[in-house]
Amino acid sequence: MKKKEITEFKNKPLAELEKFVRDSKEKLRTLKFDLAAGKVKNVKDLRMLKKDIARALTFIKDKADNV
Repeated sequence: MKKKEITEFKNKPLAELEKFVRDSKEKLRTLKFDLAAGKVKNVKDLRMLKKDIARALTFIKDKADNV
């Protein structure tokens, strides 16, 4: 994720971040099954998706602490 994308991510509302996490976790689960089945060629996508989820959870926690 680039710096500009992270800034945009940080400014999203709490509900939108939570929706992103739910959707991303579902996508991660699907990618893991596809990886086990041998359908995934680019393993880097899994790593990047995990990092994006972690960033979103961090921003959610920060926003919850500030409220």
